Amino acid sequence: MRLSRAASWFLLAFGVWSWFIWVSFVRNLWRNGSGLAFDAAGEPTAYFWVHLLLAVSSFLLGTAVGVIGLRGVLALRREARGERSE
Repeated sequence: MRLSRAASWFLLAFGVWSWFIWVSFVRNLWRNGSGLAFDAAGEPTAYFWVHLLLAVSSFLLGTAVGVIGLRGVLALRREARGERSE
C-alpha cells in the first residue's frame, strides 16, 4: 500500500500529537489533587485506573499510527531520491 505525502505527514503528526497529549494527561492524572484519582488514603480509585487504561491504549494506538506515517514519509523520501539519481 502506498500513502500519499499528505496522509503520511498527517499520520506522523497525529502520532507526535498523541505522545504529547497522552504523556501530559497521565502526568496530570498522577498529580491530581481533586480527589478523583486518589482517595483520602492515597490509593488509586476506579477513576484513576479507567483513565490510565484509556490513556495507555490511546498512547499505543497513536504510536502505531505515527510509525505508519513515519514509514510512509521515509518511503516517499527513498522513492524521490531514487528518481533523482537515475
